[in-house]
Amino acid sequence: MLTFIPHSILQMSTIFLSIIVEAVPFVLLGCIISGALQVYLTAERVQRILPKNKFLAILVGSGLGFFFPSCECGIVPIVTQFMKKGVPEYTAFAFMVTAPIINPIVLFATFVALGNSARFALLRVGGSLLVALVIGSWIAYFNKLPILKEELVEAGHHHHEHSSHPKKGGRVFEVLAHAIDEFFDTGRYLIIGGLIAASMQVYLPTQVLLQLTSSRLVSILVMLVLAFTMSLCSEADAFVGSSLLSLFGVNSVVAFLVFGPMVDIKNLMMMKRVFHGKFILQLMAIITVVVACYAYLI
Repeated sequence: MLTFIPHSILQMSTIFLSIIVEAVPFVLLGCIISGALQVYLTAERVQRILPKNKFLAILVGSGLGFFFPSCECGIVPIVTQFMKKGVPEYTAFAFMVTAPIINPIVLFATFVALGNSARFALLRVGGSLLVALVIGSWIAYFNKLPILKEELVEAGHHHHEHSSHPKKGGRVFEVLAHAIDEFFDTGRYLIIGGLIAASMQVYLPTQVLLQLTSSRLVSILVMLVLAFTMSLCSEADAFVGSSLLSLFGVNSVVAFLVFGPMVDIKNLMMMKRVFHGKFILQLMAIITVVVACYAYLI
């Protein structure tokens, strides 16, 4: 019946569907958490919990991911919500880069996928904490660029003025209403990102990539490109990483595991919706440099 469709298109649709099917539950979870934050997390509560010292606040942000297990598919809505609620940007982004990696589910998946050895899980955590400290410090002390798009900042303030305290049932309804909005909003970008990622997986010639693995640095860079284009869920990427281990070696696989959950196509699409383009470019550049150096030196 489908014989007239070229094989590559079928292959692409299969990959696309698997990316979407894998990501949707996590995006949904992310949106529900985001909805709960929207309703229950007040700016005052945030200010109470967070230490005044910027560096300590970055550390708190880096550790939060352990308690808020979130896949990177659903992380952008949560971080945006944090920032609208007055969480400092450096804490929010430290959370954004570590949460998809240092959560227990992902660490367990990494442990299992890479031959039941804790080594990769630990290297993964180390790399993500390093990136979080660098990114957090950069945002806290050096970044002069605006981060959230203006209309979102205004929407945050606007919402804050009008939020009254509804009854218990009303609150749950509010969480779900917010989650559904967020889901359809984010879902669009997930689908576009998934399509691009699937087409790159099918149409990028792997032979060409494999010839590049002679030098350590080049193979690390190739794996960064792969992590970006494959756009895997952080719960599943370790299984792909382990299949590439024999070809690329430990350094490159660690780069792949640290970089993928922070920057990939679907994430980029979701970030583009809420953050300024210039800021995203700098963020990506810093993450790339830090991860490449880390992977090279381990």
